[in-house]
Amino acid sequence: MGNKEVDEIIVVDDCSTDGSLAKVAEFEGVRVVRMPSRGGPGAARNEAAKIAAGKYLWFVDSDVVVAQDAARVVRHSLADASSAALIGSYDDRPGADNWLSQYKNLVHHYYHHRAKTDASTFWAGCGVVERELFVRVGGFDAAQYPYPSIEDIELGYRLCEAGARIRTVPTLQGKHLKEWRIVNLLHTEVFRRAIPWSLLMLRRAGLTDDLNVSRAERLRAVAAAITAAILLLSLAGLVPVYVLALCGIAVVVANLDFIRFFMAKRGPWFALKAVGFHQLYYLYSSGAFAYATLVHHLTRLRRSVGGR
Repeated sequence: MGNKEVDEIIVVDDCSTDGSLAKVAEFEGVRVVRMPSRGGPGAARNEAAKIAAGKYLWFVDSDVVVAQDAARVVRHSLADASSAALIGSYDDRPGADNWLSQYKNLVHHYYHHRAKTDASTFWAGCGVVERELFVRVGGFDAAQYPYPSIEDIELGYRLCEAGARIRTVPTLQGKHLKEWRIVNLLHTEVFRRAIPWSLLMLRRAGLTDDLNVSRAERLRAVAAAITAAILLLSLAGLVPVYVLALCGIAVVVANLDFIRFFMAKRGPWFALKAVGFHQLYYLYSSGAFAYATLVHHLTRLRRSVGGR
């Protein structure tokens, strides 16, 4: 970044088929790079980094529209020389208007606005990193993650290991245009996020204590699992209804901040549905972590036996 808010805009076309490239070509001053074959977002971002001339790389996902003040927020935040990277958040006005999209994108906003100032992961939806540092740590691992997954989270771990400070800047925001439906949500959350992130943390021998994998979130996941088990036992007549009621009260108390957030943003009915669906999120996320833990230990066992 120089005297202008943004020195250059690079758009990487990862073998698109929807005609979006023609629309990009309408904008003056945009440099378009075409990938020879589809390599996923990590490979596309790496390609842009090779030709970028600025000191900082600002990654923005193709389904994100940054706020009008985003460049100024970036410039102001980078005035703190101790920060080698910045991550922002989705705003609280998602582009898709169906309930699931509103819920999911607002949950992202909720977590990022309560995250630690010093982050332990990177976020490429709207994130900034020093170009020299990005190149030094090897960029995104496009070989390990050839599709949208946790390539940005994994990069964040390597940035931290290199001694870089990644700062969460809640005022750096972008509007997410993605429309979530139940099938693509569950597939993405379980197979593209929860399982690979769990495996990554297990290989690193340490669980991240931030965002949606913080210690507090893990406790809420345990509460959701216990409540689900009590519900099944209650339906079978094995547990008194008042025990289920007590579990329900405990879940509400544990999620009060979450409920207040959604009540303020979308009202009580939306908040009620959101906290209910969020218990399902805790259940499938916990299941994904359990599966990843099993895979991790089985892999270690096979390597141990094979090494004898």
